[in-house]
Amino acid sequence: MNVLLVGSGAREHALAWKLRQSARLTDLFVAPGNAGTATIATNLSIKAADIDVLCHAAVDHRIDLVVVGPEDPLARGLVDRLSVQGIAAFGPSSAAARIESSKSFAKELMQTHEIPTARSAAFTSQIEARGYVESHSGPIVVKADGLAAGKGVVVCDSTEEAARAIDLMMGEEAVFGESGRTVVIEERLSGREVSAHAFTDGRTVAAMPFARDYKRISDGDEGPNTGGMGAYSPPLWLDEALEPFIHENITEAAVRGMMDAGSPYRGVLYPGLMITPDGPKVIEFNCRFGDPEAQVIIPRLKSDLLEICWAVANNHLAEAEIEWSTDACVGVVIASGGYPDEYQTGFEIHGLRSVEPDVLVFHAGTTPGDDGAVLTSGGRVLTVVATGPSLPEARAKAYRNVQRIHFSRAQYRSDIAAPAQDARVD
Repeated sequence: MNVLLVGSGAREHALAWKLRQSARLTDLFVAPGNAGTATIATNLSIKAADIDVLCHAAVDHRIDLVVVGPEDPLARGLVDRLSVQGIAAFGPSSAAARIESSKSFAKELMQTHEIPTARSAAFTSQIEARGYVESHSGPIVVKADGLAAGKGVVVCDSTEEAARAIDLMMGEEAVFGESGRTVVIEERLSGREVSAHAFTDGRTVAAMPFARDYKRISDGDEGPNTGGMGAYSPPLWLDEALEPFIHENITEAAVRGMMDAGSPYRGVLYPGLMITPDGPKVIEFNCRFGDPEAQVIIPRLKSDLLEICWAVANNHLAEAEIEWSTDACVGVVIASGGYPDEYQTGFEIHGLRSVEPDVLVFHAGTTPGDDGAVLTSGGRVLTVVATGPSLPEARAKAYRNVQRIHFSRAQYRSDIAAPAQDARVD
């Protein structure tokens, strides 16, 4: 089977690594890929948002299945276009991807199907949005309705901060363009976050292990939000009694809701949750694997990922074999100095060949250099991933190998999966 994987991050490198293990795989192409995917697949110089060129490439390379990593090409209708061409795809249609690409749509879905979430209101008027936050006391979250590369959410500690966020999104600056024309304002939830992923073909829903990611740049969850600085799985603090509730009342309920709305959902559905004193509540839905969560979930999959993706794309997930390892997995992101603000690239990465044999290094912002060198080319550069029979063992192995990799101005958090953070809170 010929497979085209769309994307260029560490998430896509992890997917490529797992797809490569399938006995059914013939050729694997990644568009555009990175220096890591280039070692196990054929990279194609096609941007993930270039739908026309991707569709032509799928025909030219006789692709049997397209696996879509990032949300943007899903929202742009890549799966719809491939379907017209008779090419199977793993990922939701544009209409189904609205569960991530439109926060107001997702909120309406949750309200209709009684999926627990924060109280909220949506606005297309800057004046009305400001009036709303000025009349509501307490912590508030302001969200751009559309896709904003993970940067469209502002957690506000004051009314003034919320008003500034509204002005940035809806005023003359319009920092998120069309994505900020509508804003969703909601109550700020308190508790601990967890990522819940599931495979689904629109009817069958197969839950994956839970994960916990770290969005802030610095230790102790300080500093600005990023695309994610690390993750681990499983979060031992999560009460096992909550797992069936999350599966039935959130993930399965959302899949049923999408079917009822006439937009059957196929692919990965990933609700980001807050475990509040009142129980789990949805912060947001995502229409794809999380990054860096994928890097700690996929290594725990013992079954054939290609078989699962094919089953999802062809509506027979119920027949697929899905088995997970009981090992823990920890991933630590190494980023460019200055990220998530301004940073420099083009630095040679040293030590990639010195990591332990059973440790994985998934590339993100990397590009091949001369004479086999690998250079930095983005903000998040690598995710170093280790597994072990316990979370402390996996964590120790991950950090032991992070310290073997070097490039100019590299930065990483030192508290991913720290014991105090994974302790149960009674």
